Amino acid sequence: MLPVSADSPVHITVPYKQSSTSQPPLVHVHRSRAFNYIVASSDPPRTNREDTIMDLAAAESSEEAARNLFIDLVGSNRIALRRVYDQLERRPPFRYRKAMKHALELLTGGALSALEAEYVLKVEQAHGLPSGQRQVPFVVDGVRLWEDVAYDDCGVRLTVRLDGRQFHSTSRIAFRDRRRDNAAELASRSRLVYGWHEVHRDPCGVAAEVRRVLEREGWNGGGNGCQGCG
Repeated sequence: MLPVSADSPVHITVPYKQSSTSQPPLVHVHRSRAFNYIVASSDPPRTNREDTIMDLAAAESSEEAARNLFIDLVGSNRIALRRVYDQLERRPPFRYRKAMKHALELLTGGALSALEAEYVLKVEQAHGLPSGQRQVPFVVDGVRLWEDVAYDDCGVRLTVRLDGRQFHSTSRIAFRDRRRDNAAELASRSRLVYGWHEVHRDPCGVAAEVRRVLEREGWNGGGNGCQGCG
C-alpha cells in the first residue's frame, strides 16, 4: 500500500499477545486481537489494505486527522469504496468510526485527498457555495488530464485546482500544469489554484475569491459566511 509520504514509517501488525517493540521513527508495531481475520493470503503475510487504513486512522490524535488520513490512503491506493464500506461494517474500528464513515461519504462524492475534502467542507459547504463537479476530464495536447473542481453545472466556466504538493517535483509536472493553464485561457475558462496552506488555514479567504469569480461570471446563488468570517 502506498504510504502517505516517502518518509512515513513502516507499520507492522502482530498478534495481540506477541512480544514486539516499535523502533520509532522507522517502525511502528501494532497488536491486533483480530489478527487471524485481517491477514491477506500472501508470503510474508500482510494485513488487508482496508483493515490497515482503518487501523492507521484509528491511531490518529483527532477525528479530523483520522478523516484526512483515511481519505488520503483510500484515494491514493484507489481501493474500491464498496470493499472499504463492507469492512467498516464488518469490523467497526474502536475509535473514530463516525469520522471514517464521513470520510467515505466525501470519497463517494469525488474527493480523493484530504485537501479536496477540506475544500468541500470548509470552503463550499461552510460558505453556501455551490457543489462543483469533481475530477473533471479535460483534453490538453491530446492527453486527458483531470481537474479537481469545475463549476460548469452552475453555468460558470471556472476551474479550481487543488495542489497538494509544496513544490513541483519534476519539470514534466511543471510543464504539464503550464500547458493546462494555457489551455484554460485559450478556452476562456477562469481558474483558481489553492494549496493546503490556503484551504486549511484561510478557507474564508478562499471562499471569498471563489464567490467573487462565480458572481462575476453570472452566478447569483448568494452564499453565506461561516462563523469565522469577519
